[in-house]
Amino acid sequence: MQRNSRILIIGHHDSLENSLWNYFSSRRFNHVYTNSRNRLDILSQAKVLKFFKEIRPEYIFLGSVRSGGIVVNQEHAAEFIYENLQAQNNIIHGAWKAKVKKLVYFAASCVYPLAAKPPIKENSLLQGRMEATSEPYSVAKLAGLKLCQTYRRQYGLDSTVIVPTTLYGPGSDTDVQTAHVMGALIAKFHQAVEKKYKEVVVWGTGKPRREFLYVDDFVQGVLFLMKHYHSDEIINLGVGSDVTVKNLAQLIAGVSGFKGKIVFDTCKTDGAMRKLLDSSRVQKLGWKPQVGLQEGIKNTYTWYSSLI
Repeated sequence: MQRNSRILIIGHHDSLENSLWNYFSSRRFNHVYTNSRNRLDILSQAKVLKFFKEIRPEYIFLGSVRSGGIVVNQEHAAEFIYENLQAQNNIIHGAWKAKVKKLVYFAASCVYPLAAKPPIKENSLLQGRMEATSEPYSVAKLAGLKLCQTYRRQYGLDSTVIVPTTLYGPGSDTDVQTAHVMGALIAKFHQAVEKKYKEVVVWGTGKPRREFLYVDDFVQGVLFLMKHYHSDEIINLGVGSDVTVKNLAQLIAGVSGFKGKIVFDTCKTDGAMRKLLDSSRVQKLGWKPQVGLQEGIKNTYTWYSSLI
């Protein structure tokens, strides 16, 4: 990609969209568009095709228009499956008609079966049932994954499917009602420090393990794969290690300066117990993450604190 390349990023003001936007805009790419900033109604095929005709995108990064944690997954399951299906269908079909040079589609670790053995390899796909609390979102992401593969094989659309682990960092969702566990806990602990709460309540038992990829590493990994990976098979993008929710809460408490008690609400669901990805394929190609979890949490907390 050159500075005059025409780039379209699809997201919902989430860490994926924001991290890619920040990368390209900070390097003075001249033609960078997102559905959020350009007010593109990606649920309308007609409007998507019209937009494509006007801006003539060359490179597309296709994320989700609806995503989030367990609460919002359960409360808005219909929107999660409908809107993500509709949006990705429109964008992938439009990309083929517009003859884009490259489309990168971002699936999610929840497309893998609940019973897949961690670290989860790419060939685990479709080998069992998905985790129930995120199933509508997972089904939509799986459909988009397969749509990319079929458009590539049947029509020659140059598409790459990446399965990133959970992203975090500046620009992440920190709304307690919608965010993934990292963003929600950062908001909770910051509020607890500011208001001098004596305890912070964490959903679930604290036993589930989660893998987190810092946004800067995510961007570098995506750009690396665009250049070095040309297969129609999916590829994982993660750090290769995970942490329990309990330990994550303790790390965030330490960074925030919270001295009170951490309470686990065991009446709330844990979700999948572990979703660690096997990222050996991308690492064998030569990419490795650079930002450790402790450093990444500090950076994210500092960013969040500056907003409040």
